[in-house]
Amino acid sequence: MDKEVISAKLESLRRCVRRIEDKTPETAEALLKDNDLQDIICINLERAVQISVDLASHIIAESNIPAAGSMGESFEKLSRLDLISAELASRMKKAVGFRNIAVHAYQEINWKIVYAIITSRLTNFVEYAKAVTHAADLP
Repeated sequence: MDKEVISAKLESLRRCVRRIEDKTPETAEALLKDNDLQDIICINLERAVQISVDLASHIIAESNIPAAGSMGESFEKLSRLDLISAELASRMKKAVGFRNIAVHAYQEINWKIVYAIITSRLTNFVEYAKAVTHAADLP
């Protein structure tokens, strides 16, 4: 496993999470009214999901199991390798679902749901980063 690649991706993931935290407004209504915040938050959520999938793909490529057939399946495979819990894999699959909505149907985004995600679900990415750090035997 290329620890430099993993470390760089983990740092990018942490940057995305920090950016979202820094830009999260006090209320969902404030997010609904601010297109710039919507853009910043949405792009960083998309990036966080993509980086998480990239990390999973990299780890899977180094294992003896076949590549995932979908982005969401990559987290299931990490769970089967006992690198993340089944519960975390399920939560990360849901993040892929959000990413797909954001990428393919921007106008349909429910910003109240996004607000709920950024105020209560960013810890999924933190938990995931810790699991990957442990799996890659990084400090």
